[in-house]
Parts: sequence; C-alpha cells; structure tokens
Amino acid sequence: MRGLLSLPFRRLLLAGLLAVSGAAVYGYAAANTVPASRAGDGSAAVSGYTITNVHYNLDAVNPQQLSSITFTISPAVPSGGTVRVSTDGGVTWTAPCSTGTSITCTSTAAVSSILGLRVVAAQ
Repeated sequence: MRGLLSLPFRRLLLAGLLAVSGAAVYGYAAANTVPASRAGDGSAAVSGYTITNVHYNLDAVNPQQLSSITFTISPAVPSGGTVRVSTDGGVTWTAPCSTGTSITCTSTAAVSSILGLRVVAAQ
C-alpha cells in the first residue's frame, strides 16, 4: 500500500469537496436580492420659443458697446428656467438673463463684433 488514501479515494474526496463548495457558492449567490426597478426610453416633440421685439441697448458712456439686450419670449420662461444669449455665433455667452416673457440680458459686447443674436432658453 502506497499511502493511507488510495488515488481513487482521493479523487472521490476532491469531487465531494468541489460539489459541497459549489453548492455553498450557489446558495450564497441565490440569497442576493435586487429590488424591482424600471427603465425606459421614449421620445416627444421639443417645442421652441418665439423671440420678438429685440432691442440692443447701447451703453450710455460708450455707445460703441452694448449695455443690455432685451426681447420678448413666448411662451414665458419660468423662474427656475435659464436664458442666455450670444452675439458672436455661440463663442461666448452672457450670464443668465431674467426669466418671464420680457427678457433682459446684460451684455458688454462691442457693437462692431455683433454677428447676430443666438438665444438659448430652457425651462
């Protein structure tokens, strides 16, 4: 006899240990619970704003510079919303403007640098 345990018995013991550990791991994993949750995807139309009555207000001391831009927006932007404008094609933006329907944005842009008016508004 070579050893106390013969080779077939060792294999049987190893197989038994693997089965017991596999069952324990499966039991542990099966004990995990995940709360019910939801996920979704969808789409809807995004409507825009209408901008009218745009006024570029010149600085009282230096008329080559703006002091503000005012305009009417419809529908009204609620108090928690954001309005910003750019006069250089979106390179720079004003600080947040007022909300409501009569919007005032502070701007110190040079009159000669105005390329147009770009308005971004969100509720």
